Amino acid sequence: MKQGKKSLSQQSADRIYNMIVKEHVYQPGDQLPNEMILSKQLGISRTTLRDAVRMLTLQGVLEVHRGKGTFVSSEEAVLGNYGLDNFDRIRVKLKDLYELRLLFEPQVVALACRRATDDEIEAIYKQGQIVVDTIKKGKPWTKADQEFHRLIITAAHNDFMSHLVPLINRAIDESVIIGSSKESLYQNTVQDHALIMEFLKLRDEQGAKYAMEIHIHHAIHTLELNKNGEAIF
Repeated sequence: MKQGKKSLSQQSADRIYNMIVKEHVYQPGDQLPNEMILSKQLGISRTTLRDAVRMLTLQGVLEVHRGKGTFVSSEEAVLGNYGLDNFDRIRVKLKDLYELRLLFEPQVVALACRRATDDEIEAIYKQGQIVVDTIKKGKPWTKADQEFHRLIITAAHNDFMSHLVPLINRAIDESVIIGSSKESLYQNTVQDHALIMEFLKLRDEQGAKYAMEIHIHHAIHTLELNKNGEAIF
């Protein structure tokens, strides 16, 4: 498939990959320099570097060990998981991740309708407004969006479901990083959140489930389009 112009994050991911495979600056098992040093070496911001590392981690090229640092994966993983269609592969993996969300998140919001306190419903509504305001101001909004979904999970009052939060956070992070249709993503987020909040306020379980299903389907559809609006799956 013909590739469009790559973002700075994508270019940075390619640069790091080349440093591993072509320049042999880093070997399998090596630890990358810390964020401050590596971003200066590459001449990019720390935010761009984080995005590039996320991309390479999602593909298995890098491994992030909390409290220790970021390491180059095995030679087989490095060579087998990166190529000209690397960002298409990210989309495919993300589609799987969103399909998994489709299995459980509508049920979560239904439980929240049934179990949430009035204060929790109000907190979700306020957070939804924060997401809208952040998007309208053109500011990074992934954290606000993640908090919106975390509050819904908390309002379901099921301790095991709290383990789903990292999964949702990852899906939101990666979809924003690679999204080629950001305007659609923003629009859908605002509209879908409003629908979810309306049904939550009414404590309409079926309506809330349906609204969440729409929200996730919209995200999947956005990921299925490349810059030319062509399906990539």
